[in-house]
Amino acid sequence: MTLYVRLGFRPLVWPRMVRPPDDRGFPSFRLVSPVSGAALGPRGTMVTTGLMLVLGGARSGKSRRAEALLQQAPPPWTYIATAEAFDDEMAQRIAAHRARRDARWQTLDAPRNLPAVLRGVAVGAPVLVDCLTLWLSNLMLAEGDIGTETVALEAVLARRTGLTVLVSNEVGWGVIPATPLGRRFQDAQGLLNQRMAAMANHVELVAAGLPMRLK
Repeated sequence: MTLYVRLGFRPLVWPRMVRPPDDRGFPSFRLVSPVSGAALGPRGTMVTTGLMLVLGGARSGKSRRAEALLQQAPPPWTYIATAEAFDDEMAQRIAAHRARRDARWQTLDAPRNLPAVLRGVAVGAPVLVDCLTLWLSNLMLAEGDIGTETVALEAVLARRTGLTVLVSNEVGWGVIPATPLGRRFQDAQGLLNQRMAAMANHVELVAAGLPMRLK
């Protein structure tokens, strides 16, 4: 449910109902800026610390949304990329992502060693990880220990004090994969998303470029 609070003809803020209600039985509200789309704290201030998770399907706009959220914190910003350019098409996708980022961004590559790379970044520095899906698939193809690596990632995230934004794909709404490997990946991705969402204090789902607050 969304309530619109207006002054004149311009919406000021959209309070979004978050269930369950508080201990007094009243629904709680989280605020999202209608102009910038920024995540807002309980008093309407921009969120510049904590852990955020941005979920979405392919070409949903989740990466752009995650970049916008991270830029609520002051620069410089660190971008941890998990993609590898195995072919020309992937190289073009990586180049398109890099073209959106100016000199205020530092890019680090972590196709499989995400916990170690994230551990090397200052705990108070704003960081964007894009994305957990490619990191997971790289681990699976390399026959890595997903459980151990996930625990290591959770430990690093728990120590961070600066704004950290994670991007991940929502893969549970499509058809069931036809191969055992595909089904293992779909299951592992769903469980990874659940674990990251449990840690995060802000979770969004992006569809058609539009973010919806889940937590």
